Amino acid sequence: MPLTKIITSLTNTSVKKVVALRERKERDQTGLMIIEGVREVAQALKAGVELKEVYLCGELLEQKKNRPIVQQVRRNNAAVIETNKEVFLKMAYGQRAEGILAVGRQPQKTLAQISFKNIPFLVIVERIEKPGNLGAILRGCDGAGVDGLIICDGQTDVYNPNVVRASLGTVFSVPVIQSDNKTALDFLKAKEIKIYTTRVDAQKIYTKANYRIPLALVLGSEEEGVSEFWKKHSHAAIKIPMLGVADSLNVSAAAAILVYEALRQRNGN
Repeated sequence: MPLTKIITSLTNTSVKKVVALRERKERDQTGLMIIEGVREVAQALKAGVELKEVYLCGELLEQKKNRPIVQQVRRNNAAVIETNKEVFLKMAYGQRAEGILAVGRQPQKTLAQISFKNIPFLVIVERIEKPGNLGAILRGCDGAGVDGLIICDGQTDVYNPNVVRASLGTVFSVPVIQSDNKTALDFLKAKEIKIYTTRVDAQKIYTKANYRIPLALVLGSEEEGVSEFWKKHSHAAIKIPMLGVADSLNVSAAAAILVYEALRQRNGN
């Protein structure tokens, strides 16, 4: 088991390195990410993410409740570093400081690594800018048993701390692949997976579509919608009815509705 270090200085080099990882440039250059929170670290460990360092703050951890995660961390090969509350709060991202924060290696998955549990079911998103939306989409995909999330023309990086937090760690349970449109399309064609695009001008209501086939659902940004590329290669266009003044839902809400309709149909309901 790695020796435990103790940090009490706000100017410690390790503290500065963690804070720097809040910026995308630093994450891109190092290939590292911040994983903060009990559930998030637990999911990372379960998924086999390589943890470099784990920071623990006894003042913030509820020792009895969180003893299992602390024991898991201490069995891992990562360096375990204890801090006081002031130091931990300097490194913590956001307001929900739970007393555990890890620095880990970003998993890099490819389309070839996607494993289909049964009938293939994928979600493709384009130009998603808000980390919170991407995290919420991941939670929906995880809950509905989606085989993988493909991000095309991503405006935010998958391992932004807000994505990790908003996903509640499901960014590690759902295979996430960053791809360009053509590579993703070639993959779908090779696997004989049909493509449904979500569009406000579609004629077919989403509940009337067949989700029991090998399928990829494509969702675009709220401002621009699905790109012409995916419209051109779509096998069907579907829409969620909007009876008020707004013409569309938040993209994460739309994704949740669609993946759970797929789950309903695939379960024979």
